[in-house]
Amino acid sequence: MENHIVIMAGGIGSRFWPLSTPEFPKQFIDILGCGRTLIQLTVDRFEGLCPKENFWVVTNRSYVDIVRQQLPTVPENHILAEPAARNTAPCIAWACWRIRQEVGDANVVVTPADAVVMNPVEFRRVIANTLAFTEKSDAIVTIGIRPSRPETGYGYVESGAPSAEGGEIVAVKAFKEKPSRDVAERYLAAGNYLWNAGIFVWNVRTITEALRCYKPNIAADMDRMRSDADVQEVFPQCEKISIDYAVMEPAAADGKVYTHPADFGWSDLGNWASLHEKLDRDAAGNAAVGPVRLYECRDCVVHVEEADKVVLQGLEGFIVSQKGGRLLVCRRSEEQRIKEFSQE
Repeated sequence: MENHIVIMAGGIGSRFWPLSTPEFPKQFIDILGCGRTLIQLTVDRFEGLCPKENFWVVTNRSYVDIVRQQLPTVPENHILAEPAARNTAPCIAWACWRIRQEVGDANVVVTPADAVVMNPVEFRRVIANTLAFTEKSDAIVTIGIRPSRPETGYGYVESGAPSAEGGEIVAVKAFKEKPSRDVAERYLAAGNYLWNAGIFVWNVRTITEALRCYKPNIAADMDRMRSDADVQEVFPQCEKISIDYAVMEPAAADGKVYTHPADFGWSDLGNWASLHEKLDRDAAGNAAVGPVRLYECRDCVVHVEEADKVVLQGLEGFIVSQKGGRLLVCRRSEEQRIKEFSQE
């Protein structure tokens, strides 16, 4: 059975302003300063698991040219341009319907374009295990990250008993919303709660049948989308709903969902705090990307582009970002206000 990779790349990354903007969001930026953008790193980590011609990208139609430029090996007809943002369920459904039309049955991994994986070797091992499992079963699998702290910014997966034939793969008892600090600490202490990474593995037969069962309206919309004109007419009318609410939660209640616990240095890189955690830091806790010189600074995260030299002195606990004539200097403790700042 062929393996296909679906990359969801339609987000606008508003929490990383001014580095990320609606015109050029974070998935297309070398945010780690490693010479590769986040979407390029996403493709890189699947090396050996899937031929380049079996990659698919679902993105906003405004970003199609950027995808072509950054991922030239992805076939033109595998770049699916959403005419409207309808959340992850219609996005995933569209890609899986297209894969089934093109190749019939196939194993599919669905992944966001803007996450970070620090140990790609372990990532490939986990994905290979999961693909072997879904090739032989009608299971829906989500990758669960072993938590390292009582994180309140992630949803959780409550794991249960081991599967009969899945090795490390275990049943999912329930999905949990982002918890309070007290609840997150209880999850960490319990030992069977995992972070929901938003990485899914299944075969196309399984997911199309699941959508027909739990969201027949979306399945019917997909059946109608036979041409570009159909996509322009039908897709914007699809129900706006996440795959978690549309399929994962009801399927878990029916005992059809499994998870592979994993630890491969994953982060959803959703904000400056998570970037600070993933970048190398100096002895004073500063993390910087770009031509930056720091003096008497502590616990700062700095990312600059299009500057010859940036010198900072005496800052403690600040975010500094510069790009395209825009400059942000913000206390890390006020990070949640960045979206507000960018709109004024």
